[in-house]
Amino acid sequence: MLLNKNDKITQTYDVIIIGGGLGGLTAANKLAKNGRKVLILESHDKLGGFATWFYRKKHIFDVSLHGFPVGMVKTCRKYWSKAISDKIIQLRRMRFINPMYQLETDYTVEDFTDKLITYFKIPKAQVDNFFNLVMNMNYYDNKEMTNGELLESFFPGRKDVHRFLIEPIVYANGSTLEDPAITYGIVFSNFMSKGVYTFQGGTDLVIQMMQDELLKNNVDIRLKSKVDTIIVENNICQGVVVNGDSVASKSVLSNGNLIATIFNLVGKDKFKLDFLEKVKKVRLNTSSCQVYMGIRQGETIEDIGDLIFYSEAKDFRSDELLSMNTTSRTFSLYYPRLRPQLENAGYTIVASTNARYEDWASLDKEDYKAKKKDLIEATLVSLGKIIPGIRNKIDFVEAATPLTIKRYTHHERGSSFGTKHEGLDISMKLHHEISGLFHTGSVGIIMSGWLGAANYGVIQSYEVDNYLEKLG
Repeated sequence: MLLNKNDKITQTYDVIIIGGGLGGLTAANKLAKNGRKVLILESHDKLGGFATWFYRKKHIFDVSLHGFPVGMVKTCRKYWSKAISDKIIQLRRMRFINPMYQLETDYTVEDFTDKLITYFKIPKAQVDNFFNLVMNMNYYDNKEMTNGELLESFFPGRKDVHRFLIEPIVYANGSTLEDPAITYGIVFSNFMSKGVYTFQGGTDLVIQMMQDELLKNNVDIRLKSKVDTIIVENNICQGVVVNGDSVASKSVLSNGNLIATIFNLVGKDKFKLDFLEKVKKVRLNTSSCQVYMGIRQGETIEDIGDLIFYSEAKDFRSDELLSMNTTSRTFSLYYPRLRPQLENAGYTIVASTNARYEDWASLDKEDYKAKKKDLIEATLVSLGKIIPGIRNKIDFVEAATPLTIKRYTHHERGSSFGTKHEGLDISMKLHHEISGLFHTGSVGIIMSGWLGAANYGVIQSYEVDNYLEKLG
C-alpha cells in the first residue's frame, strides 16, 4: 500500500529498500513475488530516481529516458510484466553530425558494419574481428587495456573511426578513452545487438505501471521519506531511521549512491579500516548537464531523428567532452508519438552534455547563473544549426547542472553514472562487511542506464533472498 509519510510503522519488514530508482524497484518486485515483505522509502514525491520526469508550462520532460538496449524487453517481461515490456519500441534514426563525418544509423551491428566498410573503408575481416572481441567482453576480462588502446589496436590512426565507435557510449555510461576497455566493450555490445529502444508512453507511464505492479504484489511504499540512518548493531543491519522514526527490518537494500550509503547512512565507524581504504579508492563517474526545451503548442518540427550526436570539435577528446565550453552534446527528440496516451502531447527536446561537478560547484551564485545562461545559449545556437528557426518555436527552456542532479538524486558530486567500474566489487561485497546490508545502483555495472540498473536490482535481490532464507 501507499503509506502516508506520517504513518507510524510498527511492523518488521523482511527488507527495506532505500530509494525508488529502477534498481531498487526491480529488486522490490522480485522479492515481493518471492513472498518477502518489502518497504520502499523514497525521499521524493514519486518513484523513479534518476528515471524521472517533470512538468513545466504544459510540457512533460523525461530526465533520463533517452535509450537502452533490447535486453530491456526480456528484463521487463521476466521481472515486471508483459504489459510493461510491450511498451518498449525501437528508435530508428540516430545521427552523427561533426566536422569528421555526417552519418545516420539505426545502431544495429549490421548497419554499423556496413558503415565501417562502405563509408570508412575498413576491411570486413578487420570489422568482424573487432565486433567478435567486444561482443564477447565480460567484467572479468583484461582491465589493463584502455578504451583508447583497444580502438587504436584495431584501427590505428583512424580517429574518425574511434569517434564513430565510442562517442555514443560516452553519453551512455560516462566512459573516457582512459577507462578500461571493458567499460566500453560490454556497453557497446549490449547496444549493438539490435539497436536502441525506449518506452512508448514516456517515463511517467512506465513508472506508474511499475508502481501499480508493486502495489499489486503487496509492496509498501512511502514517499517523501528520506532515510537518516541505517541501524547497525553488533555488525548486523537492524533497520533504518526515517523522518526521526526507527523502522525494523531483517535486511536493508540501499538504492542510493554507494559512497553516501557507506559514509553517510551507515558511518565509517561501522566498517573495518582495510575495507574503508578500498572504498576510498573508488572513483565517482562524471556528471552531466541538461537543457530542456519545450516547443510551443500548435508548432511542429520535422522528424529529423531520435538521437543526434552533435559536435563542432575537430576530433574526439575526453577533456573536450567534459569542458564547460564543450560543443559536443546529444539531442534527444521527443515527438508526440512517444506519448500517444496524451491528447495534447507536444514536442520536447533534451540536450545532454558530460560535465565535471567541481567546475560548477566552484562558482559563486552570480557566476553559476551566468554559466547556466551560457549553457542554454550555446545549446540553442547548436540546435539552430540542425533545425533552422527552432528558437522561435521554443516557449520554455531550463537547464540542469551537476548541482541540480545532486540536489534531486542525492548522488555524491552529482554523478550521473554512479561510480567507476571498481565500485561494483565494493557494492557486491557490502553484505560481507555488515550482515543484512546490501546495495544496488549505478556502480560501473556491466550495462549502464536503465537496463544495467534493472538487472543489478535483480542480481542483488537474489543475494537478499539467500540471506533471508538462511535467517529462516
